Amino acid sequence: MAWTKYQAILAFTLVITGSINTLSTKWADTLQSESSDGQIRPFEHPFVQACAMFLGEFLCLLTFKAIYYHLRRKNNGAEDRHDLVKGNREFSPFILFVPAMCDMIATSIMYVGLNLTYASSFQMLRGSVIVFVGILSVAFLNRNLVNREWIGIFFIIIGLGVVGLSDFVSDDGAGTNYTRNNIITGDLLIILAQIITAFQMVYEERYVAGLDIPALQAVGWEGFFGFSILGLLLAPMYYISVGPPFNNNPRGVLEDLPDALTQIANNYQLIMAIVGTIVSIAFFNFAGISVTKEISATTRMVLDSVRTLVIWVISLTLSWQKFHYLQIFGFAGLLFGMCLYNNILILQTYDRLHNMIVRRGDNGDEQNEVIINRRADEPDC
Repeated sequence: MAWTKYQAILAFTLVITGSINTLSTKWADTLQSESSDGQIRPFEHPFVQACAMFLGEFLCLLTFKAIYYHLRRKNNGAEDRHDLVKGNREFSPFILFVPAMCDMIATSIMYVGLNLTYASSFQMLRGSVIVFVGILSVAFLNRNLVNREWIGIFFIIIGLGVVGLSDFVSDDGAGTNYTRNNIITGDLLIILAQIITAFQMVYEERYVAGLDIPALQAVGWEGFFGFSILGLLLAPMYYISVGPPFNNNPRGVLEDLPDALTQIANNYQLIMAIVGTIVSIAFFNFAGISVTKEISATTRMVLDSVRTLVIWVISLTLSWQKFHYLQIFGFAGLLFGMCLYNNILILQTYDRLHNMIVRRGDNGDEQNEVIINRRADEPDC
């Protein structure tokens, strides 16, 4: 079935805003600005960037409230019919506190990792969440994975290994942070974050999914909790000393909020990058929820793969990394495994080819039978 114009716009918005979110965050990592000590330093403030992302998610809650009260003013029950606001609105927001904390920890770790590795690797390695979700769902949700899902997980692991290998052998010295040790550390941190994200997804499936909470509201509350708690944690981070490669700020601490604000104020491009992170994550969540409702969750997964490809191509175009052929095989393995795990395209294509071969074989047998019958009807000479 062909997409409507509205569905096509949603799909395009999902891919573009999702790509902008990762690229704007990585763009900030590549910029330099005058620090609080007067020196020009790279902008390395992953926890401040994570706060910006949660602020963007919190905007989803404000959007939800605006839509809800706008519809409620009509006094015709429209707020109970609109896809973005209908559902259970009588729940304790603190049911979302645990997944919000998982999201906060995972996002912070991922942004630290993104600062050390390539944007394309960051996006590809996030696909490892399927592996951990599958394993944790067996352990905590008593779910039995079918053979197709296990084989999909196997191909994802192979793809992840190839992506990691491509990062290991492509130490091209592009940028101050791209040493082999930093790249490996960044990749491992991103994979570690996916374990926490997988726990978040399993928790939400077990304790939140059955509550019928409007998705825009759920994302917004998680953004509120994440922004509030991480914002408070920036204070003790200001006094925690860390070693390289995590201390490239004047005080050599885990996070230096005053220095981050100073660098942002001294470079308009950083302002654009941070605003890009905030706005893009808000629209990305809106578009993602809408795509799931209007089309399907599997379509959202496919579009997310397209986003990975866009990020990779743009990273190469901007010379944020050099091309390495292994990433093609890694991405192919990840994409094949994801499609197989989610039962998209692979088995359907196999069934169609198998049926075509069977039909051709049947047609050939019919033709042979006709020839044999014709020869049987011919008179003997």
